[in-house]
Amino acid sequence: MSTTNIRTVGVIGVGQMGRGICQVFTQSGYSVIAIDHSETALAYACELVEKALLRDCEKGNCTHADVSAAMAGLTWSQDLTDIANCDLVIESATENEETKIKIFEALRPYLRAHTILATNTSSLSVTRLAACTDRPERFIGLHFMNPVPKMNLVEIIRGLATQDDIYNTLNDVVTSLGKTSTTSQDFPAFIVNRILIPVINEAIYVLFEGVGTVASIDASMKLGANHPMGPLQLADFIGLDTCLAIMNVLYDGFGDPKYRPCPLLVQYVGAGWLGRKKGRGFYDYSQTLPVPSK
Repeated sequence: MSTTNIRTVGVIGVGQMGRGICQVFTQSGYSVIAIDHSETALAYACELVEKALLRDCEKGNCTHADVSAAMAGLTWSQDLTDIANCDLVIESATENEETKIKIFEALRPYLRAHTILATNTSSLSVTRLAACTDRPERFIGLHFMNPVPKMNLVEIIRGLATQDDIYNTLNDVVTSLGKTSTTSQDFPAFIVNRILIPVINEAIYVLFEGVGTVASIDASMKLGANHPMGPLQLADFIGLDTCLAIMNVLYDGFGDPKYRPCPLLVQYVGAGWLGRKKGRGFYDYSQTLPVPSK
């Protein structure tokens, strides 16, 4: 199957990642069916995608006609039967294996024989997820980076059963989005998060052990390592629950103590301090300018 055979893309879940995936596909000329069980979430996603497109227009990156065409290419639905119209379906739900498996089971009756199924998982085994579907040979990992419209990388992860033509087709799809792909073997957290999340976890240990404050840790990495964002600020942006989930995948997958989640990260997640999306993490976002929570 080539990209010319992929005209309609289904996206399951319209959170931050899902709506970003919807945006880049519709901007690239694909018809997109965005599906979520929540009508409120769909309306919110539609509003945010349109605002993002209009900001691009204001910056001169596209025209109002482009915005209208992109929005016209998006369908927002609560009905899983609409998946029957899709050539490619991308699951973009929360980073929880049981949740993802339930979604794949619910999709099964509506997928056509030729449809490719992909997961946007950032850490879970693609092979194991594929085994829970009726098409492991047509299943693949497509790990978009956050925020999807701005980040150029997509990690492609093959399961053990993924066919060559499916892998080649998805490489072409990524190129058609104006993005660059890298290929990762199917090991816990793949490439980016295998490196990035332990760095964040170590920064949390530095805070936990009293070596430095939130402000000093982030300033040190921004100014001393030329990182665009400090590791604690980045953790808040990603979501502390997501960081913890990925650390647990690494720890469970390798059994190496170097991947043990910092107790402070566990405590913050338990307190509901999940970062920007909840208004508080390592920073307090209730003020105009975020300030360290502690």
